[in-house]
Amino acid sequence: MSKTNITCLGFIMDGNRRWAKEHSLPTFEGHRKGAEVFRQSVEWVCEAEIPHAVYYAFSTENWRRTEDEVSYLMDLFREIIAEIKKQTKVTVKIVGRREDFAEDIKAQFTEIESLHTEDEAKTTIWIALSYGGRAEILAAVNQAVAAGESVTEESFTELLWTADMPDPDMIVRTGGEYRLSNFMTWKSVYSELLFLETYWPALTQDDFNGILKEYEQRERRRGA
Repeated sequence: MSKTNITCLGFIMDGNRRWAKEHSLPTFEGHRKGAEVFRQSVEWVCEAEIPHAVYYAFSTENWRRTEDEVSYLMDLFREIIAEIKKQTKVTVKIVGRREDFAEDIKAQFTEIESLHTEDEAKTTIWIALSYGGRAEILAAVNQAVAAGESVTEESFTELLWTADMPDPDMIVRTGGEYRLSNFMTWKSVYSELLFLETYWPALTQDDFNGILKEYEQRERRRGA
């Protein structure tokens, strides 16, 4: 496993449905395989001793998908959260519009976030669910307006759902698309971007190591 200087790594997990189609499988099987790769990638992140990783799991726009697909994904999230509770190496944070979810899922969010603190686990896994970068910014703006106070860049950042998450050093999108699709709109301004043709369900540990090597070869200027 390659070592890295990455503090926060972002993933746009794209390509589940296209992977399933290319393998002549139902869409649901693509999501299930994608969930397996998510669980594996959490292990890779821990092994690489990366302090933070954020996964774009379900966007605010994904609610527009068919009722059957959304229902299947909700059940899959229930399974994933139940399984990740057994992972003692990580702290889990959920970011997004929690009010969009069923009560039992919201209860799972609260439970999993209470299991471990950042002092107990070396890695924090951020899962973006019913998340959109614009929605995050609007929620922060409404808080600032309600408080009736002007904000600075620093104080505004503290109002974000991701306030305690470092800005991603690199954001990786699988699936061959070349856009961020409303992910980390505020925090991605100086993120290195890497777009992979590989579909998320086909991502391997070798691919992950390649991501780390690619990052180490980048020269980060941050506007300088």
